[in-house]
Amino acid sequence: MLVNEPIDTTTLAQDEAVQLTSELIRIDTTNTGEPDTTVGERVAAEYVAEKLSEVGYEVTYLESGAKGRGNVFVRLPGVDRDRGALLVHGHLDVVPADPTEWSVHPFSGAVQDGYIWGRGAVDMKDMVGMTLAVARRFKRDGVVPPRDLVFAFVADEEAGGALGSQWLVDNRRDLFDGVTEAVGEVGGFSITLADDLRAYTIEIAEKGIAWMRLRVRGRAGHGSMLHDDNAVTKLAAAVARLGAHQFPVVVTDSVRAFLESMTALTGLEFDEDDLPGSVAKLGPFARVVGATLRDTANPTMLTAGYKANVIPSVAEAVVDCRVLPGRETAFERELDEILGPDVEREWVTHLPSVETTFDGALVDAMTAAVQSEDPGARTMPYVLSGGTDAKAFHTLGIRCFGFAPLRLPPDLDFTALFHGVDERVPVDAVRFGTRVLDRFLRTC
Repeated sequence: MLVNEPIDTTTLAQDEAVQLTSELIRIDTTNTGEPDTTVGERVAAEYVAEKLSEVGYEVTYLESGAKGRGNVFVRLPGVDRDRGALLVHGHLDVVPADPTEWSVHPFSGAVQDGYIWGRGAVDMKDMVGMTLAVARRFKRDGVVPPRDLVFAFVADEEAGGALGSQWLVDNRRDLFDGVTEAVGEVGGFSITLADDLRAYTIEIAEKGIAWMRLRVRGRAGHGSMLHDDNAVTKLAAAVARLGAHQFPVVVTDSVRAFLESMTALTGLEFDEDDLPGSVAKLGPFARVVGATLRDTANPTMLTAGYKANVIPSVAEAVVDCRVLPGRETAFERELDEILGPDVEREWVTHLPSVETTFDGALVDAMTAAVQSEDPGARTMPYVLSGGTDAKAFHTLGIRCFGFAPLRLPPDLDFTALFHGVDERVPVDAVRFGTRVLDRFLRTC
């Protein structure tokens, strides 16, 4: 490069996004949900804070309710300070990964074969890397967005946010002053519907999260004796009933919006008399959609006993429940009918569903930004079966969307990579997403 040759800041931001994503993956931020084994986000948060300070941001670094649970906030003033601000948020923690199961080390951040590899590549250090690159470019180039932008990089999302977004909402509401809308995970990625037709999914709703502990009590005794009050037996029967149960299909407004959009784009019809069967036409994406047609209650953990020849007096199970918007009361009533009177239950985590509509200026800006880079593309609403930090931000009256734009290869089963082995994101998708996010934040 010649000394006086102008720097291509668009290319620089894309290069940075790839590098930042890789470097963030190398920082182990494993969140097991248990304080003794959770690494914490401090190192990653300090890394992010340094990258933002380097270009001139005034950074707020704080820890949320426990040592090492680092969070970073910066605000970029916009042209119209009276407009509601936009929150752009990402989490720094990741779920555990077993290196023996992976093709590359999960914390290598390897850039090879056209992908960035590692735990967090899609959930969600790619979005953190893209956001950080765009925020740095805006500050370097003196970009003044239409409205205030609040960039937030937070802790503990993978364990429900009690030591992250929930704590921040409860204890530092000042950080969200004036924020009316937000974008974060999980949305904006493309699904290929035909040879040259891609739809970019924008998340407008997500199911509620209710992690539940079941407890059954019985009479302790010797394992060699006849026994008619065995807590393990009673719990196992209750868990089996719950695991075999199918909750009713319920078409919420947000699911209906998705189905109508899909019909408009593809001509596929979705027969409500056999909606699960109709949704199966969507291929791998049917796994995501199918989980938004009904409530789910999946047993995930069992605990009982302390010796082979002792019948314990207590047995416990943990169940991961996901509940559709508006179904909370009916869901709990159905649980009581399935489990029966002998099973005690308590909520370990209980976070609300989130739902908005697929309309407004912000949706238009997302669509325009995607189409500027992929002219034949469409955007469509969808519902997330999982949960995000939107559950906390939603309680402040903030309208939340999932928009982490990526143009993906048609043969990549992207949703299977979330929390999966060999998690990876295409380099070209990160470069594409950086360009889209840049344009979106200039016009939002």
